[in-house]
Amino acid sequence: MEVSDLDAERSQPSGPGRGTRARDLITGVFVASLLISNVITVKPVSIMGFTIDAGTMLFPLTYIFGDILTEVYGYAQARRTIWIGLICNLLLAGCAALAVWLPSDPTWELQEAYAAVLGSTPRIVGASLLAYWCGEFANSAVLAKLKVWTQGRFLWVRTLGSTIVGQSIDSGIFVFAAFWGVWEPSVVVAVFYANVILKTGYEALATPFTYAIVGALKRIEGQDPMDRDTRLTPFRWGD
Repeated sequence: MEVSDLDAERSQPSGPGRGTRARDLITGVFVASLLISNVITVKPVSIMGFTIDAGTMLFPLTYIFGDILTEVYGYAQARRTIWIGLICNLLLAGCAALAVWLPSDPTWELQEAYAAVLGSTPRIVGASLLAYWCGEFANSAVLAKLKVWTQGRFLWVRTLGSTIVGQSIDSGIFVFAAFWGVWEPSVVVAVFYANVILKTGYEALATPFTYAIVGALKRIEGQDPMDRDTRLTPFRWGD
C-alpha cells in the first residue's frame, strides 16, 4: 500500500503551522547517527566477506532519516537539518583536533591510542565534510523531485532512487578525494563500488521500516507536503 498525499489541500508545504511534533526527534537521530558514525569509522570491520569501516553500519541511517524528513516535512526542513548536521560535524572535528593537539598529562600513556581514534588528517576531514554536504543535498533534492513526478506514489522508488544518486556522489567524493594517490587506483574503485552497493542495499532492506515510519508520521503530523514550488537550492535556510 503506497503512502500518498493526504489530500489536495495538504499538497503544498506551508509555514509555521506545519506539524512538528516528531520533527525534532527525527532531526536529533539524524545528527546523532552522523556524529557517531564519524567517531567509530576508524575501525575496519569484516561483514559477509566485505571489509568496511565501522561507520558504514550507521551512516546510511542519515539517508533513511533524511528521506523521512523530506517526505514528511518537505525539502526546506531537510535542508535545515543537513546544515545543522554539517555545523555539528565541524564542531566535532574542531574539538577533536584541539583535544588531540593539547599536551597530555605526563602520567597518561594513552595519547597515541587517543589520537588514533579521534585524530584525522585534514584531507580526510575535508573529503568527509564535502561528501556529506553534496550527497545529502542530492539525496533530498532527488527525492523531492521524484515525489512531485510520481504524485506521491511509489515511495520505494523515491527512497531507492534518491539513495543511489546521493550515495554515489557521497562515496565518490569521499573515496576519490581521500584516498586517490594513497591507495592503488583499483582499490579505490573497488571500495567506491562496495560502499555504494552496501549502502544502497541497506536502504533497500530498511524499506519496510521507512514505509512504517513515514506512514505513522504523516498521520501524526496531519500533512504530506509536495515541493512543487520549493527552491531546491542548498543555499537557503527558510522555506
